[in-house]
Amino acid sequence: MKSETMAVLLLVLLLCAESSIAQDVFSPSVDIIVEIEKLKNMDERIQKLEEALTNVLSENEVLKHKLETVQKENEAKKVAFSAGLLGSGDGSTGPFDALKILEYKKVFSNVGSAYDSNTGIFTAPIKGAYYFRFYAHCHGGASMAVSLLKNGVTQCSVFSWKPVSNGNGSNGVVLTLEIGDQISTQLWKQTWVYDDTASYTSFSGFLIFPL
Repeated sequence: MKSETMAVLLLVLLLCAESSIAQDVFSPSVDIIVEIEKLKNMDERIQKLEEALTNVLSENEVLKHKLETVQKENEAKKVAFSAGLLGSGDGSTGPFDALKILEYKKVFSNVGSAYDSNTGIFTAPIKGAYYFRFYAHCHGGASMAVSLLKNGVTQCSVFSWKPVSNGNGSNGVVLTLEIGDQISTQLWKQTWVYDDTASYTSFSGFLIFPL
């Protein structure tokens, strides 16, 4: 009788064990489900990080563009030039039967490239207040007269009427210029100027501040 009871108990235990094994095999583990949820959460965080990184890169591009714009604006604000009349040698320019724009060939500096030595004309690259100064020299017995022009209109002049010895004159002016305004110096009719390697006759200007 005892042996039969033991057999029944063993059979019950075996059935329980098989049931437990089957449950473990065919039912997902709670730990696996948790890990899957963690992976899902990680994917979401990675996606958010990618979106944040994309936004940062876009902001960096915007900042880079703004920086380049500011740098270009700052470069445009750097305007200054100075030039002597003759590039080399010595001699007089004039007299002429008509007004003559002086072309200063010996360029000492031309920051911003606003002065054109081929024409003698300075063209304002930005709106602002500018300062210009020019010098003229002549020998005794000759008349010298030079004017500074803004868009072809006289602003100020220097003059020396047949000096006994050498004649010199200089003048300067502050002008408000718009983009594209042109500044030049003009030799009067039947007058002349002299220059040599010492650059007695010269023309200079620079931007004081933008407007």
